[in-house]
Amino acid sequence: MVSVKLLKPYCIKTDLENIYVYLDEEHFTISIQNEVYQFIPEQSKQFIINRRTKKIENLDATFAFKKDDNVFYLTMSELINIPDFLIKLYFITKPHIEYVQTENINEDIDVIMDQLVQQNIKRLIDKALDERNEEAFYDLIALL
Repeated sequence: MVSVKLLKPYCIKTDLENIYVYLDEEHFTISIQNEVYQFIPEQSKQFIINRRTKKIENLDATFAFKKDDNVFYLTMSELINIPDFLIKLYFITKPHIEYVQTENINEDIDVIMDQLVQQNIKRLIDKALDERNEEAFYDLIALL
């Protein structure tokens, strides 16, 4: 049976779309039939998680683990099937995923507020036309 003994990222970087969890040798170990294997950065060295969908992007990645002279390879698909791996990865990435959600909510609020202001100005223009208030009409047109 394969289980994740230790998963602590070396570094976490983010951009608008993804979270990059970088690994190093000392902070990622797995246990295979009670034998501990240590991660070696031979092939893949990071997990890439989409911030919006919360899905792992680099499913084709292969990770190497070594104990003495034995090297064991696990694909991302195999790692995903280890329950404690997903739990540990979730808690590592959770603060970075929530940050994006807050940012998106603020952007959505700003867009909605701008739309409401524009609609209100158009209503006031209609009112100025109905009342034949030329000065208010030109002042409101300048705001568009």
